[in-house]
Amino acid sequence: MTAENAANRHDAHPDEPHGEAEYAAKLNKLRAGVLGANDGIVSVAATLVGVAGATSDSGAIFIAGTAAIVGGAVSMAMGEYVSVSSSSDSQKALIAKEKHELATMPDEELEELTQLYQAEGLSRETAQLVAEELTAKDPLRAHLRMELDITEDDVASPWAAAWASAGAFLIGALIPMLAIMLLRDSVRIPGTFVATLVALALTGWSGAKLGQAPPLRPTLRTVIGGALALLVTYLVGTLIGGTGIV
Repeated sequence: MTAENAANRHDAHPDEPHGEAEYAAKLNKLRAGVLGANDGIVSVAATLVGVAGATSDSGAIFIAGTAAIVGGAVSMAMGEYVSVSSSSDSQKALIAKEKHELATMPDEELEELTQLYQAEGLSRETAQLVAEELTAKDPLRAHLRMELDITEDDVASPWAAAWASAGAFLIGALIPMLAIMLLRDSVRIPGTFVATLVALALTGWSGAKLGQAPPLRPTLRTVIGGALALLVTYLVGTLIGGTGIV
């Protein structure tokens, strides 16, 4: 392959690596949404069956479930906001640093880009030609992709992440809440167990498929873990209810 052909190949498909990264990022966001829903299902269902084990008062169960939903959603949103803010601040600092270096020492930056392409296996002549053509087109994008594997568009919004996390939690939390409030007293607890475990099976299977992993073991882990959480909280609630405290 000549140096000119190699340079043209890089220029003709400048977005291929980023396209793959963008697809992976979308999958990760979907998986995060599934995990957020899973958290909502388990934590709220455990709270509900624990309280239901202690008392059959629908008002008390509703208040406890509502508190668990609101508290969990706010906690998820705050945690995601802080996490994404830290990450985006770091990315913004790196982008600002790269802009400064390109403005103050362009020749050194061009040489650095050339050496990075050489490290990928290109000859010195081809690497220099590729670096020069990409720098002429968009120097910041060329350096961010090659040095840091990011673009300016990759900087996530903390607020968007917070709302998405809270929304996923709420969607999951509504399943056990609706089950325990709509079912008759005689089947309230077993019905909530069934609804919760079915929902967990769906989130476990979805998370595994999005991660391109065989779904059986992750689904079983999710269901078994959820079942243990429900059983423990129900037993604790039953023991507390038996003491006459509530």
